[in-house]
Amino acid sequence: MKIREIEEVKGFMPKHEGEALLNWAKIFSNIGPILEVGTYCGKSTLYLAKGAATNNQYVFTIDHHSGSEEHQLNEEYFDNEIYDYSKNRVNTFPLFIKNVNKFKANNIVPIISESSEIASEWSSNLGMVFIDGGHSIESAYNDYNSWEPKILTGGSLVIHDIFENPDEGGQAPYEIYKKALKNNYDLYERVDTIACLIKN
Repeated sequence: MKIREIEEVKGFMPKHEGEALLNWAKIFSNIGPILEVGTYCGKSTLYLAKGAATNNQYVFTIDHHSGSEEHQLNEEYFDNEIYDYSKNRVNTFPLFIKNVNKFKANNIVPIISESSEIASEWSSNLGMVFIDGGHSIESAYNDYNSWEPKILTGGSLVIHDIFENPDEGGQAPYEIYKKALKNNYDLYERVDTIACLIKN
């Protein structure tokens, strides 16, 4: 699995942020498995999987695969390739599976569900949690509150799409980023809009 080829996968993860994600996955998969909230077509998942493979570790990735608000018909990020006209809905799962198979990423475990529903039944501790799901305040806080307690001490919480300036992007990821820093997390590294925090 080459980084250059992952860059070509459909998604919203810039190269330099994806490489940071890969490097963090290498480090923190040594502590435990990785869990991603928000799969889309698997671009960030593949970065995580390549990093986690260093420690023979799994990446669990959760998504309902119906797209976010902005992916729906007639919305800003609507994309014909991920729209199932026979069912009149966005469905990113077929393209995600195609990408996983193309890269032979056999350490990826897809979970089709709502994040909080899975969290309520989840019993395993995690080395790293990557939150990149819905960007509403409610959704971001649900993801944070559901998964943060499952991160092992010394493990990491990674948050994408952090914008301090409301004119540049939604504020929900920034809000949970600030909450984590006020609680028991320290900033490990930040690359543009993606940040890695370590749990104390």
